[in-house]
Amino acid sequence: MLDFFTIFSKGGLVLWCFQGVSDSCTGPVNALIRSVLLQERGGNNSFTHEALTLKYKLDNQFELVFVVGFQKILTLTYVDKLIDDVHRLFRDKYRTEIQQQSALSLLNGTFDFQNDFLRLLREAEESSKIRAPTTMKKFEDSEKAKKPVRSMIETRGEKTKEKAKNNKKKGAKKEGSDGPLATSKIAPAEKSGVPVGPENGELSKEELIRRKREEFIQKHGKGLDKSSKSTKSDIPKEKGKKAPRVWELGGCANKEVLDYSTPTTNGTPEAALSEDINLIRGTGPGGQLQDLDCSSSDDEGATQNTKPSATKGTLGGMFGMLKGLVGSKSLSREDMESVLDKMRDHLIAKNVAADIAVQLCESVANKLEGKVMGTFSTVTSTVKQALQESLVQILQPQRRVDMLRDIMDAQRRQRPYVVTFCGVNGVGKSTNLAKISFWLLENGFSVLIAACDTFRAGAVEQLRTHTRRLTALHPPEKHGGRTMVQLFEKGYGKDAAGIAMEAIAFARNQGFDVVLVDTAGRMQDNAPLMTALAKLITVNTPDLVLFVGEALVGNEAVDQLIKFNRALADHSMAQTPRLIDGIVLTKFDTIDDKVGAAISMTYITSKPIVFVGTGQTYCDLRSLNAKAVVAALMKA
Repeated sequence: MLDFFTIFSKGGLVLWCFQGVSDSCTGPVNALIRSVLLQERGGNNSFTHEALTLKYKLDNQFELVFVVGFQKILTLTYVDKLIDDVHRLFRDKYRTEIQQQSALSLLNGTFDFQNDFLRLLREAEESSKIRAPTTMKKFEDSEKAKKPVRSMIETRGEKTKEKAKNNKKKGAKKEGSDGPLATSKIAPAEKSGVPVGPENGELSKEELIRRKREEFIQKHGKGLDKSSKSTKSDIPKEKGKKAPRVWELGGCANKEVLDYSTPTTNGTPEAALSEDINLIRGTGPGGQLQDLDCSSSDDEGATQNTKPSATKGTLGGMFGMLKGLVGSKSLSREDMESVLDKMRDHLIAKNVAADIAVQLCESVANKLEGKVMGTFSTVTSTVKQALQESLVQILQPQRRVDMLRDIMDAQRRQRPYVVTFCGVNGVGKSTNLAKISFWLLENGFSVLIAACDTFRAGAVEQLRTHTRRLTALHPPEKHGGRTMVQLFEKGYGKDAAGIAMEAIAFARNQGFDVVLVDTAGRMQDNAPLMTALAKLITVNTPDLVLFVGEALVGNEAVDQLIKFNRALADHSMAQTPRLIDGIVLTKFDTIDDKVGAAISMTYITSKPIVFVGTGQTYCDLRSLNAKAVVAALMKA
């Protein structure tokens, strides 16, 4: 049933291995180490690799890892119990060899664990097969058996008596409620002059109700007629033309003033209005990406305020520190539970998705459980430091995207470097595409912008405006007459994949270095648009697929990225579908220190954040500084 079971140290030495099939376990175990253990993603103790499911357990006290692998289609209920039993027996049996914690002692040690493992495996399999026999429910166990026999006996007379009692109660309630009604009904009759008394006989209930209803209609009907007449008379119908609108601030509705179209003379457009190039460009070096700075002026004020307070309560701080000391003992879940709960709430408040915050805290708990702490280290500081290390590791994923190096490599092959931008509506794809274009122009690369957003009104005009401004910043005169930036567009309502293909061919013929493909914004649940995006990526095979996302989103970031990757995989026609390669995080200047979206997006995709947008000008583009983001995230 099991494919393999292996025990190795965190230093990489395999201590013992059981092989149930002929296939090697090296590939799955290496994938587990590379994707989970090194990336600090130990929140879940299971990992799927191709057709195998791997379950693992960490022993932080002796720095050991226990891994079991079996086929994904099998549901083995005894695996968790087997890992616990093997972990307990192996640790107790070879405690002396493991406690030396040296590579030579581990290499020279003999770990003959085959017979013990087979015995534990046999016991676990037998315990899973033994089930308690299911017995039918007896009458004595039912609720009906608990009732006395006398309560279940019914006679004819009791039913009629109960009904009579209920009717009497209802009648008493009606009489009590009819008393004030009757007096109120008789009173208006006396006012209207109708004699009511023993001479004319008492009125029946039906007559009283009918008379009351007539009086109600007479009273309220007149009021309704008056109100309807007043509304009609207050709003007289005006016949004729509509009066011209008078603007409150002294404006006017003159057509010449409101016409902002391009002025023409003899069919040719006049020169465009001069724009302030410095305002559009922004300040700072455009060709070099600066690191993201998450500090604010509030932090300086906070540090200044905390300095004098530190001298006041030194005695209380000392006692508080001594109270939280662990004192050379191994950490348990109970010790870390309260601290991890506070850390989880803090991460959620900083805009980290709730599921990811739980997984991060679970990963830290698995990493620290059983670890022996120093004498002067507290639980809070230990957990916080481990969480910081995990967050920094998450923000530095496996693959690093270096666009400039890849573009120069494409230049040597005499082909354009293609980048596709995708994302939901309104996140700033076109704006950040223009920023990246300016960054590439500052580094001396020519750019062709492909307008493949053929759906949104004004998308092509927006890119045309950006192209005009970028051309003003980098005119052909500065580059020996060479056009550095150009827009390739075919209008609206066309096939986006076809436009991208024509743009790439045009760039290859004209010698452009980079092609930036702008796509229409689409929600992750829109199947037709996601199919069109998968078609565009499959047909044109871009070198880089960037997902553009907002820094404002929390839990929505998880849903967007999961469904984008799933849709690209489902609707792709290739055997190995192309997924998202990197992330562009926009509107980072609007969130202060709530930077949790960066953690959520990187944790879900395992892809790096390539660019961070921090403003409205072309120079407001930064590279992610993992330590600065983590410092802002952990700030109270």
